Amino acid sequence: MITAIASIGAIAALAAMFGLLLGYSAIRFHVEGDPVADQVEVMLPQSQCGQCGYPGCRPYAEAVASGEAEISLCLPGGEGAMLAMAELLGREPAKMGEIAEKPKCVAVIDEQTCIGCTKCLQACPVDAIVGAAKQLHGILRSECTGCELCRAPCPVNSIRMEPIPETLATWKWPFPTYQRLPLPAAARIEHAPSVSAPVELEQREAA
Repeated sequence: MITAIASIGAIAALAAMFGLLLGYSAIRFHVEGDPVADQVEVMLPQSQCGQCGYPGCRPYAEAVASGEAEISLCLPGGEGAMLAMAELLGREPAKMGEIAEKPKCVAVIDEQTCIGCTKCLQACPVDAIVGAAKQLHGILRSECTGCELCRAPCPVNSIRMEPIPETLATWKWPFPTYQRLPLPAAARIEHAPSVSAPVELEQREAA
């Protein structure tokens, strides 16, 4: 009985010691994150496609927050994400160019033609493809972001993109899209600062 109590006490002491050590380490080596980068990352589609030139949405968000990258590089996010980032960061909206609107899709592998080369598996940025060498590969539909990066490496063209039916479970509220038009000349003159205002103020102070 005494041995069991001693063993429990020793384990409790070790647990408390390790808990204190982990708590001290968390405080001592805590790294502050960038709150602006966190907000920018939320605005991105999280496709991890790399079309912006960065390895993922988080590195691109950090580059945008620090001013190293333009806000118009995220093609999957489109104009909506660009305008949201412009409003958050106080930047001027940038030109996105011609972006073809595409429905959200997932990749599908043809079971008859897949040779199990694993090239698509290596190209997937979110690990949505499962399989082994010389074995049939499969797509995890819940993880696939539709970035299409797996199609080009496939030597037998066995991957196609299948649109996702829009249901209550898959529909998301889109970002607002609008175009900023220049003010007409009359409005610019009306909102222009008056030159006579400082003179009138000086005259009142002198009186």
